[in-house]
Amino acid sequence: MKNYSENFKLFLQKKASSNIKKIIFPEGNNIKIIKSASISSKLKIAKCILLGNKKYIKDTAIQNNFFLHENIKIINPDKIRKCYVDQLFKLRKDKGVTSHKDACRLLDSNIILSLMMLHQGDVDGVVAGISHSTADIIRPTFQLIQNNCRDPFVSSVFLMLFPKKVLVYGDCAVNRYPDSKMLAKIAIQSSYTADSLGIKPKVAMLSYSTGISGSGISVDKIKDSIDIAKSIYPELLIDGPIQYDAAVSKKIARIKLPHSKVAGKATVLIFPDLNSGNITYKAVQRSSGIISIGPILQGLCKPVNDLSRGATVDDIIYTTAMTAIQSF
Repeated sequence: MKNYSENFKLFLQKKASSNIKKIIFPEGNNIKIIKSASISSKLKIAKCILLGNKKYIKDTAIQNNFFLHENIKIINPDKIRKCYVDQLFKLRKDKGVTSHKDACRLLDSNIILSLMMLHQGDVDGVVAGISHSTADIIRPTFQLIQNNCRDPFVSSVFLMLFPKKVLVYGDCAVNRYPDSKMLAKIAIQSSYTADSLGIKPKVAMLSYSTGISGSGISVDKIKDSIDIAKSIYPELLIDGPIQYDAAVSKKIARIKLPHSKVAGKATVLIFPDLNSGNITYKAVQRSSGIISIGPILQGLCKPVNDLSRGATVDDIIYTTAMTAIQSF
């Protein structure tokens, strides 16, 4: 019998393949990206577009026995950069791009190029970050994709695929020091993501203390964020402040927070800041060996997802599936 994580991966695969989308990989020369695109295309998760050197990519595939499915398109970025110069200039002329020459210079970046392709509707989603920092991906995404959105707030989650359950961790990649209003938004966005994947959101607002056992500014921030989230989304199952063990262990929940509808059964875990979230997700992933999908960016007008530079091929494949699903 397949464990829960295998069934969840199959769910993502089937959902993505029900409406196949064009997903672009600006780091197309990377061997993990090439292998991931090969598998994603075979599983019909997406029509993969690789930006890179066609000969290098094909040679790499042959040397490593990767089959490049006919759904995979390889584009030499140097041959298409000029197609997006005028639009990039118009988009950013009042924000520092003062000439077409400036736009040409910016488009030397395959990240910028892929985002302009998304902006223009030539692709349905972008997956990048295997050889770039999170800031390299998120900063231009905010500038080119998010700049005209009514509510530009963006957060992130990781989908942690344990053998018996999938947990949603947020925010582990974007917002460094969220205040109570931001934490409330992160909780709500993460709940919507969970719900879209068939995971009933039960939100634990994590802290160093549980219930009334602690006090101070950080605890007050958690309490305020819960009040704000409930005022926006009254039906949301949310509780805190709560420690991680009480959030996920029924046995400990019975001791620390026995009357909670979330404690011991949390599916969405919201960390108080980026520091604690990022450390925890990496520690859990590396010590347990589980697949971690993400960071999945939430709140964007069009789907762009960042990869950890330590991402595995499976991480990339199912981040691709999530990107495709977000574009539905």
